[in-house]
Amino acid sequence: MTQLSETVLAFVEQVKNDAATAFRALRDTHTISPAGTVNFVERVPGEQLIVSIGYPGPFAPDAELKPAVYDFDNNLVYGEAKNAGGGGRYLPIFRKHDDITTVSHVHSVYLGAWSQAHRALKISYVPVQRWTRIRELPVYIDRRQGEANYILERLEEDKSHFAILEANGGSTVWGRKGILALANTIVNLEEGARLQAIAETLGGSKTYGPGVLEQQWKMSGLWTAEDEVNIAAQ
Repeated sequence: MTQLSETVLAFVEQVKNDAATAFRALRDTHTISPAGTVNFVERVPGEQLIVSIGYPGPFAPDAELKPAVYDFDNNLVYGEAKNAGGGGRYLPIFRKHDDITTVSHVHSVYLGAWSQAHRALKISYVPVQRWTRIRELPVYIDRRQGEANYILERLEEDKSHFAILEANGGSTVWGRKGILALANTIVNLEEGARLQAIAETLGGSKTYGPGVLEQQWKMSGLWTAEDEVNIAAQ
């Protein structure tokens, strides 16, 4: 295997620590489903390398996390592929989008329920909408097309896309600020999916009231001069 530099090895250790924190938070907040399917894939800054790390699951709570490092040709250069999360399948995303730092595939109960229904998840939960201009999560159904290619198509449509539902499975979420920020996004997404599923019993989630998007996007910095013009024209 390739000899990694001390800098890269230190980064791998940081990924391991951040993943341990994220896995614990996702478990303790009951975000992940009982089987515990979740992994993170993290870009090594300044290198053509990714670190893949998987959650060992509920029956191995004290198991040591074992990250694996792949180069951009999908060669294993450090660690073992077993239990590392299979992150090499997302390499096309990292090759194409230099700004994406992290990808996670996760099974959670309510996002999984929307995936089972093959229903795009329209975002109507403010804590999720605050940080994105995307209004719904699309569903990846036809597995004859590779998942990474499906994601690349969505990013080609709108680079703001940050998650998809995997029909009859889980969801895949990506971000630009590292593992812990992405884990927080996953928690908010699952929370929103849960509340929207409960709202289905009460007639369904409603569209935001006047001023909500302006308020939220001004808080997050997503509000633009074009939005101001559009509001003035209404």
